[in-house]
Amino acid sequence: MTQPHVRDGVTGTRVADELRNAILRGAYPPGTRLRQEELASQYGASRVPVREALRKLESDGLVTTVANAGAWIARLSLDECVELYQVRERIEPLLLRYSLPHLLPEHIDRLATLAEEMRAVHDVERFLELDREFHLGSYAGAGTTFLGPTVERLWNTTQHYRRAFTQLLDEDSHRILHDEHHMLVAAIRDGDSDDAERVLLGHIRRTRRQLARHPEVFE
Repeated sequence: MTQPHVRDGVTGTRVADELRNAILRGAYPPGTRLRQEELASQYGASRVPVREALRKLESDGLVTTVANAGAWIARLSLDECVELYQVRERIEPLLLRYSLPHLLPEHIDRLATLAEEMRAVHDVERFLELDREFHLGSYAGAGTTFLGPTVERLWNTTQHYRRAFTQLLDEDSHRILHDEHHMLVAAIRDGDSDDAERVLLGHIRRTRRQLARHPEVFE
């Protein structure tokens, strides 16, 4: 059996996990070049596990690699971001429909708790963590082979732009956002797939339209 490449216990999976978390936290803005030698030094690894990590992160939608050129944090144009959000508008409600009948009461209670925590939090990074757990948690019952991983990849690729969206919100927009989270929890608790899909579709569409009004985010 092939063994993972290790230097001082550091594997490609570990480097990928730590780098993924850093990217999702916004430590590397879109378009940032990732140099293998710098990452190897930072994580105390050889370049082999770093290359493995970059391949994993490319498959996750977080990194773009170009043969014989290097790797960069994935970056979207406005048109690309709009396209990805339109895809999300269509497939995430379907994933939620698959998931909803299989969510246990304790899962729904956790979603309700997350919705309350998001309403109370003021730190953008903490909000993004809670929001990600909330939405991906609402899909946890789906058990799909392709749809779930596709949605998670789309979330990864658009993470920076959700951060920008959150920073653009005024008080009224924040209120609407949080109301939608609570409406979604209510629909899930009632087992109303149609209403849950409707709320989620509007929720994602609102983000797309807000971002489309701010092309400077993509410069």
